[in-house]
Amino acid sequence: MQIFVGLGNPGTKYAGNRHNIGFMAVERIAEEHGFGPWKARFQGQCAEGRLGDDKVLLLKPETYMNLSGQSVGEAMRFYKLEPGDVTVFHDELDLAPGKCKVKMGGGHAGHNGLRSIHAHIGEAYRRVRLGIGHPGRKELVAAYVLHDFHKADQDWLDDLLRGIADGAPQLADGDAGKFMNAVALRTAPPRSSRTPAKAPETPPDAASEPPTEASPPRSPLQRLADKFRS
Repeated sequence: MQIFVGLGNPGTKYAGNRHNIGFMAVERIAEEHGFGPWKARFQGQCAEGRLGDDKVLLLKPETYMNLSGQSVGEAMRFYKLEPGDVTVFHDELDLAPGKCKVKMGGGHAGHNGLRSIHAHIGEAYRRVRLGIGHPGRKELVAAYVLHDFHKADQDWLDDLLRGIADGAPQLADGDAGKFMNAVALRTAPPRSSRTPAKAPETPPDAASEPPTEASPPRSPLQRLADKFRS
């Protein structure tokens, strides 16, 4: 049994926010892998299903971001799981938009949702960092993460979420490399190795060659002199 947690804030007001990309990730996993309906449990919304051979609980805490650890801790204790059985999907300012990295343990880097989870279950859980970019100045961060993704972001965002859903069974199986490969196939598909055939070289058109200058006609005396020279 594993718990995949998506971080965000509840309610339609926040649904499209950059801060809610974690919610979006687990929602896409549920949709693509036929998870059961979302139900209110553990101070959040939960959906149960399987990813490959693994039973997985998807969890969206409804405690608001800053208290996410309350919901995660309650679910983990109910199933008698360890922090290593928990994977958290969250927004990451320090990654370019559309980038994704998997990390085990470590600090919370000032992310309030992770800070709360640290306080309730410790730091030895896995997190999937989903890049949203940085606004450039620290004082702009709060407004930036609580703002909806722009229309221009929708293509890369959809590719990223599709890749996460594609690779979710590998992530549940503990293979972060295969998970990242699945994401990369959506976000940075390989270019075709075939190169267009080189056009055959065409011989220069004889008509295009510069005409050679014709020799002037030779007189009878010149022709006679030629015979003696030979």
